Amino acid sequence: MVLRRFRPLIEWDLKNPFEELERMRMEMDRLFESITGGLLGETFSGVYPLINITEDKDNFYIRAEVPGLKEKDIEISATSDTLTISGERKAIAHEEDVKYHRRERDTGKFSRVVTLPAQIDPDKVDATLSDGILTVVLPKSEAVKPKQIAIKS
Repeated sequence: MVLRRFRPLIEWDLKNPFEELERMRMEMDRLFESITGGLLGETFSGVYPLINITEDKDNFYIRAEVPGLKEKDIEISATSDTLTISGERKAIAHEEDVKYHRRERDTGKFSRVVTLPAQIDPDKVDATLSDGILTVVLPKSEAVKPKQIAIKS
């Protein structure tokens, strides 16, 4: 009787099942960085500010979370169907020899462009900032407001 030992064709490393996915993600990051020359990595900081968009029959309302920012740090521009919120979150001054254990709040310039579902009147846009919430009221254009039609008998 002959005993043979077969080496398995695939060796599974079950220490960290996501290790290969993490390696692939890092390779993709390196690939995109080499294509763009590192430009995208420097400017991308996630989706900021977080916004909610609501509407009623006369206006669109955009509420954006901008904690710690003042009116002078934010710029708002509007066209007939888009709103752009941009600005800069500045870093808090620390000593030079400080060591971060966790850094989740990004700093730097940001810009958020929102395409609206209908035309607005950009000349009548109003914005207020209170308790870290930026509220922008965008009046709908007269052409897109619903018209009340009288029924004739």
